[in-house]
Amino acid sequence: MLRMGGFSLRRGAVSSIRALMLCMVVAIAVLGLVACAPSSKSSQVAQDKEGEDVNISKKLSELQAQSNTSKDASKDDLKQKLSPEAYHVTQECGTEPAFNNAYWNNHEPGIYVDVVSGKPLFSSTDKFDSGSGWPSFTKPLSNDAVVEKEDSSFGMRRIEVRSAGADSHLGHVFPDGPDPTGLRYCINSAALRFIPVQDLEKEGYGEYLKLFPEYVAQRDGQTKKASQSGQIDPHNQNDPSGQGGEKDATAHREVAVFAAGCFWGTEEYFRRLPGVISTTVGYCGGTLANPTYEQVCTDTTGHAESLKIEFDPAVISYKDLLRHFFRMHDPTQLNRQGNDFGTQYRSVIFYQSEEQRKIAQDVIASLTASKRYKKPIVTELLPAMPFYPAEDYHQDYLQKHPGGYCHVNLSLASKPLE
Repeated sequence: MLRMGGFSLRRGAVSSIRALMLCMVVAIAVLGLVACAPSSKSSQVAQDKEGEDVNISKKLSELQAQSNTSKDASKDDLKQKLSPEAYHVTQECGTEPAFNNAYWNNHEPGIYVDVVSGKPLFSSTDKFDSGSGWPSFTKPLSNDAVVEKEDSSFGMRRIEVRSAGADSHLGHVFPDGPDPTGLRYCINSAALRFIPVQDLEKEGYGEYLKLFPEYVAQRDGQTKKASQSGQIDPHNQNDPSGQGGEKDATAHREVAVFAAGCFWGTEEYFRRLPGVISTTVGYCGGTLANPTYEQVCTDTTGHAESLKIEFDPAVISYKDLLRHFFRMHDPTQLNRQGNDFGTQYRSVIFYQSEEQRKIAQDVIASLTASKRYKKPIVTELLPAMPFYPAEDYHQDYLQKHPGGYCHVNLSLASKPLE
């Protein structure tokens, strides 16, 4: 028996304690190994997670492939839908030529929509002549219509303008515009489609008629007046031939047709003359039946912007109308007047009778002999041809828009003939 610190232990007890302690150490070690080893359940979870990651990766790859395929199909569709120039501009950030595009000189009231999506982008009420050769606007129709981003291409730092819906490239915006914004949105015509004001409802953009209260008021007024008087054809649009020239069924009424550049100013000049009963602007001299303004502007229809005048010969003679005609425009300019270029702006007299032809020849001969002009008179003298009234928004344009574009000195209309 041993004595330890006042205690007595037998040798057998000591051996038992040592054995017990050894067992405890072994048990703790075993438990640690068991705890550290992955269970079959956790191992399965890990395998499932790894398989799930693989599946997600596969799905992402498939979605990406589908997206690329969809984009390719979308591009193919756009190539079929758009003209080559429109596709180049909107999808490849191209730029059309200045002064040789559809809308740079378009003065018609209406809105401009994205050629890709049809979403409204700009209004003619915000359009101005910037002299750049591209359509220019002071602002978009709404703040969310376009997206602006920095463009550092071609070594320049500019702000690109894209359509918010279709992400079409439209053009750029510059801080050199007029009031009230001081901005100039310089936009490619090829990225736009123009909707004339009279077609807004038909095309599904009727909500934008509120931008053109003068047009709405005039339309409603004309409808009411026509309904009351029974005159449903104020611009002779129901005349299938479009021919004029012969004396009107009403006594003391004859017809004259002239072309002298932009028909807005030409109409406003003649409508101020005593004896002029009515005026209608339209297209004459070409081969295409019932042309639109856009078609005439292509300079391929042969039509000239023309004016049909009904007048009372007892008040103003055809000869005096011709004298006003030669005074209010420059008959020595070939295929142009003022800022307008093209055969649609040429000078023409469409004589409606043999008598009118002789009178016109005499007036031209007299002016040539007087040497009033330094250059030869290039005015064409043509027989009566079908006259197609222009769209309603062109009729009486300067009455609706007193500050609108005009190449004519209108004050001459009130001065006596020389």
